[in-house]
Amino acid sequence: MAQPLTGVIDLDRGDSAPLARQLYEQLRSAIADGRLRQGHRLPSSRRLAEQLDVARNTVSVAIDQLAAEGYLDITRGRRPSIAAGLARLPAMDAVRGQPVTPAKQRLSAWARRIGRSNWPPTLFEDAPRPFTPGLADARAFPHDVWARCLRRAARNAHPRRQGGHNRRALQEALARHLIEHRGVRTEPRQIIVTPSAQAAIALIARVILDAGDIAWLESPGYLGARVALEAAGADIVGVPVDRSGLTLAGRSDRPRLIFVTPSHQYPTGGLMPIDRRLELLRFIKATGAALIEDDYDSEFHYDGRPVASLQGLDGTGRVFYVGTFSKVMLSDIRVGYAVVPENLVETFEIAQRHTGQLASATLQDALSEFMDDGDYAAHIRRMSRLYRARRDRLVQALAAETRDTFVVDPPAGGMQLLARCRVRQNDLRLCARLAEAGVTARPLSTHYIGEATERGLFLGFAAWTDEEIDAGARLIGRVCGAR
Repeated sequence: MAQPLTGVIDLDRGDSAPLARQLYEQLRSAIADGRLRQGHRLPSSRRLAEQLDVARNTVSVAIDQLAAEGYLDITRGRRPSIAAGLARLPAMDAVRGQPVTPAKQRLSAWARRIGRSNWPPTLFEDAPRPFTPGLADARAFPHDVWARCLRRAARNAHPRRQGGHNRRALQEALARHLIEHRGVRTEPRQIIVTPSAQAAIALIARVILDAGDIAWLESPGYLGARVALEAAGADIVGVPVDRSGLTLAGRSDRPRLIFVTPSHQYPTGGLMPIDRRLELLRFIKATGAALIEDDYDSEFHYDGRPVASLQGLDGTGRVFYVGTFSKVMLSDIRVGYAVVPENLVETFEIAQRHTGQLASATLQDALSEFMDDGDYAAHIRRMSRLYRARRDRLVQALAAETRDTFVVDPPAGGMQLLARCRVRQNDLRLCARLAEAGVTARPLSTHYIGEATERGLFLGFAAWTDEEIDAGARLIGRVCGAR
């Protein structure tokens, strides 16, 4: 007769876990750590049920699961035995809630690089607070209208009617909007819909770049683009920016890809004028370089008329236009897009499938309805008025509370501004002190590739009320010692 499993099974009837689950886990743990060895026979299910004072079905459920996973051999007419070939397995303590110390893994060069980067920013808290950049005002968003669009899209969703991973209705709605408001030249099929603008940048980089290719980035510039291009194996070259944007004068190197933010340079907020845009387009035509135009928050333009997109001025088909819904609508609406040259549409669709950069079809359908009904354009008009007033409020509040600590040039559009330090100081340390005081800011110096030539604070204004802006500016003044 089989011996009782003394010291192996200890069922706790006060535990929330079912008895069958407890028995399964404890037997599996005993097999894994060698307390029950290869060939050891368990009692019959009837006998084990008697020993443990449980229902026979409880034992049968646990035994059957262990047999299905290969821990036990079951032969008709014989008691279950521990399966052969199960040398001592890794400890199963984690099953009972005890963490297992993970083995050290060798990381790729890419993983080591991103581990050293400071993107995404690490100074954010669970609840965003002034002046977190890049956030739309969720409190001013038409949630009821958006909920209606989501409900209708969910009701109409049907596997047989899903079509491609880039929903035609959204492509058409986006094409109409971009042609009218941003001067983009595109057919609907050229719009590749992705889970975010970052995903679109990464997808373009993987299609265009080989390891060792040179990629130009604005310096200071968008760190997310640097991470995406480095992941594709590019050698990154930081190109200085002036008030007109990326500077080309005196450069002899020849990039394979250039990344720019011409509508509102990130993070300085500068607008690239038409003469610099045409100079840049002539350069890519002469060198054969590709160009990513990140138009991340260009919907919001406050002073004068917005300059047409680079993509709309390009006659070579070398400009990739990238945009996002998260800045215009809500940060948790994770849908971006890229307008790609017509001759590369099929290549990008294949790359999109291979990399899994697919956006929810239901979400795309809801967005197309939101645009077709005029709600998207109405929301942009409403937010443009609100954000312009908040930009002006923050500029005035900083001037009043920080005296001569910063130089602030109000950006012509966008959702954030740059406060440059008049006196050179450690803006990383300053941002850490602000975080302790209750204000979020990003340091300008971290946006440079190589040595930073300026210091400052990158501050978002779009998501914050007048009262929050005033209070945040007072905290900045207090931390900076201006008051």
